[in-house]
Amino acid sequence: MYLRHIMSDSYIEIFTDGSSRGNPGPGGYGAILRYNGQLKELNGGFRRTTNNRMELLAVISALEHLKTNKLPIKVYSDSKYVIDAITKKWVHGWVKKGFKGKKNKDLWLRYLNLERQFNLQFIWVKGHNGHPQNERCDQLAVAAAMGSNLQIDYTFEEEEKNPGQLL
Repeated sequence: MYLRHIMSDSYIEIFTDGSSRGNPGPGGYGAILRYNGQLKELNGGFRRTTNNRMELLAVISALEHLKTNKLPIKVYSDSKYVIDAITKKWVHGWVKKGFKGKKNKDLWLRYLNLERQFNLQFIWVKGHNGHPQNERCDQLAVAAAMGSNLQIDYTFEEEEKNPGQLL
């Protein structure tokens, strides 16, 4: 029983944030992975994207960096878009309807592939409210968005040129 209690208290924490300097515009994401006192920070920037894409990509990137799926994971985000779509299961309805009228299908499908592999709990935190990890993720995301080595969000840019033609 004691060992079971210890195992149930053992989990990985992920903190995420996204940023877009204009919507659309240059954007970035930031994430912090925390386990057993150790931290890993991640970020990436794109030349043209949206805030919602970066919020979701922060979660995806963090999950893709995990080396185990044996521990429960608590994901903290200030994005109602991400939190509500997952916790209220909207994204599963979007899948059933072929994402008709919904954006970011490519990222949602990528997320759903990861979701099956983990025991996830999502927790909303109020943004820009002094939450230390959320503030740090915001710094990481903004720095990435303002960086000089921005990646191309090919799916977004192609969809922007040809709405409704991709995926």
